[in-house]
Amino acid sequence: MNLKNALVINCGSTSVKFAIMNPEDGTVYLSGIAEALTLPEAVISWRFGDDAKQKATIAKADHKDALNYLVNTILATRKDLLDSIIACGHRIVHGGEFYSEPTLIDDEVVANIEKVIPFAPLHNPAHILGIEAARHSFPNIPHVAVFDTAFHQTMPPVAYRFAIPEEYYTEIGIRRYGAHGTSHMYLSQQAAKYLGKDLEDTNVITCHLGGGASVTAVKGGKCLDTSMGLTPLDGLVMATRTGSIDPSVVFFLCDRYNMTPEEVKDIFNKKSGLLALSGVSSDMRPICEGYENGDEKCTLALEMFSYRLAKFIASYFIPLGRVDAIVFSGGIGENCFEARELTCRYLKDSFGVVLDEEKNKTALARLGFEGGELSLPESRLKVLMIPTNEELVIARSAMNFVK
Repeated sequence: MNLKNALVINCGSTSVKFAIMNPEDGTVYLSGIAEALTLPEAVISWRFGDDAKQKATIAKADHKDALNYLVNTILATRKDLLDSIIACGHRIVHGGEFYSEPTLIDDEVVANIEKVIPFAPLHNPAHILGIEAARHSFPNIPHVAVFDTAFHQTMPPVAYRFAIPEEYYTEIGIRRYGAHGTSHMYLSQQAAKYLGKDLEDTNVITCHLGGGASVTAVKGGKCLDTSMGLTPLDGLVMATRTGSIDPSVVFFLCDRYNMTPEEVKDIFNKKSGLLALSGVSSDMRPICEGYENGDEKCTLALEMFSYRLAKFIASYFIPLGRVDAIVFSGGIGENCFEARELTCRYLKDSFGVVLDEEKNKTALARLGFEGGELSLPESRLKVLMIPTNEELVIARSAMNFVK
């Protein structure tokens, strides 16, 4: 076992995901999640390496209780693993304009994360709880914030500004921030390696497609544009989110149904997207089953998802000029061959994207496919599937602050 490992923490409003890993080769020694925190009975599950999963319940546990359980119970019999933790990396959804790279956490950083809570009201408060709990459990190691928004700070104003009065940007920071930046950065780096090109000479369009989904134009390792906006609601059709929509829909719903802005926000974030279109699920798997069986609503959901994605990909040829590859990743991008096939079909005539449809059907992460090319030799650009690994990026970022 490696003696210099990183703890990676990803806190949600009622959950804590954790992993202990070797930042050099990505070996995961422990992974787990505590769920239903702050509810009457929290559930924590974990696995050492490839061992069988273990599970326990904790009454009325919060984020601090979950990390105490990790240290005092799960790692009680693995003191060697506990002692090997020399850095802790925290995934932070929103850093506003404050941060463009991983940052050593101090009280000022926590205060800035708190300042941008309005842009990530579900995530950032949970991140602060996780930071406080982790600093209490691991007081003698560096704690590092890795921001989902940081990678997108290289966007030019033409991409990140909105066409609204300037004071709303200068006074309260309304602009495009993007999300999934850690994943998009990793995918662009891995794509350059696969293509055998220097990162500085690689232009790719990366598609992180999960319950939340976004697409990014990356030129020479730097973000030029991305689909998510002020919040993670903008852009692609997602599991329960609308993606891009005419703002007048908000006014219409408020006027016609006497809804409050909060009610509209709830509909747009939690009751829309694939769930609303399919009438079946927010999960792409049953939607794909319905599509294969000819269900009209599931077909519309899958086609709208793919059409919207293809439109964003097409638009990113403008800032990039030359595109070397399109990269699919995330739960849908790695496992839904139908979405990849439909998206590439939309791009075939205009952009010369030619998918190897037989290989595409078997190139699934759940079947053990570890990534590679999905396009045919005659395709004008490569189509790649690369499994993302945000935890590895966070672990390596944290380790950079070890003295």
